Amino acid sequence: MSRKKVCILGAGLSGLSLALSQERKGNQVSLFEKDLQVGGVLQSIKSEGYLLDYGANTLSIRTKNTENYLKQHKILEHALDANQECSKRFIVKKNQVISLPQGPLSFLTSSFLSPLGKMRLCIEPFIARKKDNSPDETMASFVKRRLGKQALDYGANPFIGGVYASRPESLILKHAFPSLYETERKFGSIFWGMIRGGIQPSEKLPHSRLVSFNEGMQELPKRLAEKLSIPPVLGCEIKKIEFKNNSKWCVHAEAKDGKIKEELFDQVISTLPSHALLKIEWIGINAPHLFKTLAQTFHPPLALCFQGFKRQQIQHPLDGFGFLVPEKEKRKILGTLFSSTLFKNRAPKNYALLTTFVGGERNPELCNLPDNKILEYAYKENKKLLGIEGKPTFEHIKLWPKSIPIPDSTLDARIKAASTLSIKNKGLQILGSHLNGAPLPNCMVL
Repeated sequence: MSRKKVCILGAGLSGLSLALSQERKGNQVSLFEKDLQVGGVLQSIKSEGYLLDYGANTLSIRTKNTENYLKQHKILEHALDANQECSKRFIVKKNQVISLPQGPLSFLTSSFLSPLGKMRLCIEPFIARKKDNSPDETMASFVKRRLGKQALDYGANPFIGGVYASRPESLILKHAFPSLYETERKFGSIFWGMIRGGIQPSEKLPHSRLVSFNEGMQELPKRLAEKLSIPPVLGCEIKKIEFKNNSKWCVHAEAKDGKIKEELFDQVISTLPSHALLKIEWIGINAPHLFKTLAQTFHPPLALCFQGFKRQQIQHPLDGFGFLVPEKEKRKILGTLFSSTLFKNRAPKNYALLTTFVGGERNPELCNLPDNKILEYAYKENKKLLGIEGKPTFEHIKLWPKSIPIPDSTLDARIKAASTLSIKNKGLQILGSHLNGAPLPNCMVL
């Protein structure tokens, strides 16, 4: 097989992973990134002794595939395990931060659900599977049908708000949580599926790990970039891509200094966000209208508020991962991570770092407010819930006008559009989290 010249767009986790995969196949890879750093949304910065993650704060290692990927690239040895206290999770209920049950005994004593809600949860094994097993069922419909309304309101709703900055009503189950979808299909029940080891039990690790890195989550893509034979081309934005008569792809890229670079490739693979595809001028390709279908991806706006305090200012012991806020509680925030509990090097000694999420699909209008107003909302909510005395000694905000891509009712059409573009245009492939899913393991290609 002849060696191909491959152009990959975007040096986020997906782009870096694909570049390494293409190099292992013997191809010559050029990886283009418009920013001056790799990582995409995985960005980590240091400020006044605090370490802030703008994207994912942790990586969950649950499967052998994920573990093998990190071992193969000699990255696992640099991973930091989260504090053991972080297995404890909280939600807000009736203006109180309460811990979620961690076992059968705590389930019985927890105020997470009412006695009626717990009874409804316990009859899940006896609920018949849905006869048509609709592929378009939402996460909300599935949870309400199998676990009950309280489990939806105080379990799935805050969880989806924390993971996707979205609502369970917007997520299509088979795309957002395919293992749940397949569990019901195979076993008829979540409970019986868990008892029997779930889907592909041989692929699961005996014990999962929650990790980050000494320099934050951006250390992961930085270490991957170091493994490439040819370093990524940074600060270079793709302006035009033209399919030539000789079956070559001519890629026009503009550097930060305005210089235009043109190069011919056998293959173009895009891992860019869907909305970035429309900014490129596509010439000579078939079915270009399908880029508009891809651009239907919904990315809710999200603000990350980082606030530091002297540890003694906060009455709550911060003995867990953080808390999530159910929509029924009608608060201005989606939840707060206890970042300095997660990993020791996130805040100066005797200080605490809180990372609070504002906006999302639930309250998108809040992201249009001035930064100081968003930070004020975060502070006031945390003050009431965690018992904070005095003002923060450190504040920082990161706004994502388009954050996590939502696996909603448009995803089937978007997947089909990407497939059609590849079929009709030899050498073109459209990938990325807007199609493959936002969880980090989905972005890793062995």
